[in-house]
Amino acid sequence: MKYAIIADIHGNLEAFQTVLDDIKEQNCTHIACLGDVVGYGANPKECLDAVRAMNIPIVKGNHDEMCSVEDEMEGFNPAAAQAVLWTRQQLTEDDKKWLRELRYMRLVANFTIVHATLDVPERWGYVFDKLAAAASFTYQNTSVCFFGHTHVPVAFIRDSVVRGGTYSKFKVEPGRKYFVNVGSIGQPRDGNPKAAYVVYDMTDGTIELRRLDYDIAAAQAKIRAAGLPERLAERLSHGK
Repeated sequence: MKYAIIADIHGNLEAFQTVLDDIKEQNCTHIACLGDVVGYGANPKECLDAVRAMNIPIVKGNHDEMCSVEDEMEGFNPAAAQAVLWTRQQLTEDDKKWLRELRYMRLVANFTIVHATLDVPERWGYVFDKLAAAASFTYQNTSVCFFGHTHVPVAFIRDSVVRGGTYSKFKVEPGRKYFVNVGSIGQPRDGNPKAAYVVYDMTDGTIELRRLDYDIAAAQAKIRAAGLPERLAERLSHGK
């Protein structure tokens, strides 16, 4: 089996369509999603419809949660909060109910998926370093766990010590645990504006990070036309 692991689409339909085309070219047999289908981008409804139609394993992201309720926003910067308010208006009540009912963590085949952390997934902690990764390893019961949320692809490995770093492709070795961020489709933040996702080839035991050019200008034009904050359009060009 060959899984495409996608995350943080954030309503960016141009990036999402490019990734879906590449998933077909890579002959992936399955897809799993790590959440945050909506938020930030100008096509939340279209992206959510596409994900729902796939009927794939998916976990809830913090933007998925906030866009599906009427709660006050804590921890959201002004641009993100404005996008949440706008996104709520684009979704149907059925969309919101579907998002609310998503789980925070799931087991898929022989690996785990989560949006943020495994220790307290509903608190939306960020894993940027080895210390934060160590907390999740304590709760990881599979050899591989994929996560998102930071929009920065990185692979942490637990053996005698916790190691972390960027990656392109690596082999999953027996007896080790891997906590792997697959990057973001819709809003990369690692200085590389290309859409990111991962191919997990369970037959070969390899994890490969894929980076793809997409029509950034079109995505930016839609954000501006929707009246969303300029920052959300501008940052797509820089991957930050």
